[in-house]
Amino acid sequence: MPTQLEKAVTFRKLHERPGAFIIPNPWDVGTARILASLGFEALATTSLGFANTLGRADGVGAVSREEVVAHCRTIVEATSLPVSADLENCYADDPKEAADMIRRAAEAGVVGGSLEDSNAGGGNRIYDFDLAVERVHAAVETARSLGFPFVLTARAENLLHGRDLDDTIRRLQAYENAGADVLYAPGLRDLATIRTVVSSVTKPVNVVMSTGDPSLTAAQLAEIGVKRISVGGSLSRLALAAFLEGAREMQTAGGFTWMRKTVASRELRAAFARA
Repeated sequence: MPTQLEKAVTFRKLHERPGAFIIPNPWDVGTARILASLGFEALATTSLGFANTLGRADGVGAVSREEVVAHCRTIVEATSLPVSADLENCYADDPKEAADMIRRAAEAGVVGGSLEDSNAGGGNRIYDFDLAVERVHAAVETARSLGFPFVLTARAENLLHGRDLDDTIRRLQAYENAGADVLYAPGLRDLATIRTVVSSVTKPVNVVMSTGDPSLTAAQLAEIGVKRISVGGSLSRLALAAFLEGAREMQTAGGFTWMRKTVASRELRAAFARA
């Protein structure tokens, strides 16, 4: 098993090489090991996917800080891949308290993590600009004190809350100046808008395809300068969609045709054996 430092160096290099890479989002040990068996080079946790496993709503503070840290450790220990953590708003408004979540996640083994600029648990409020920048400064300071190259991702949540692109870019530029390693604006959908964002900053940009046009490809995103592509909780929602399809067929029609779509047990055994 690589050390945390070795994983961190590997993860940072993924952001430095030419082209884009896909960082998928598992939500438990099994999905992490399946993704690793398919050849992905890094993983990212998903707050939505994890909340789904607990039967709780995402983004409303229903999952505790302690549960998130424990979940980070579970995903880290599932494979030998570098893991970046979805830490939402880092469970605090105060910059120093939010930065402490970066430290706690790092102690759980992750080599990267994200900081959002909204307090979803407090009414989906976007932080005032100065406070948002101060929070990134504090998170960067903590990340730089860890003794390994932690990759800090700063997220501008504007587009998820009906705010305009100009302010989103202003925030991303400020987060870049504050020292964030990766910039992220969930809610981007079309190629032209994504290109505008990428061309407005110099640090690597993460695009989440859960809000993007699903007809876009990794090659197209790489061509306009996107560095990292994630999918958030979309794989979890895909799995639950298949689950609901089968459950509804049984409940409404007493049918079992969904069995034809299940993955073979031998394929799962092979994936888990490789892990």
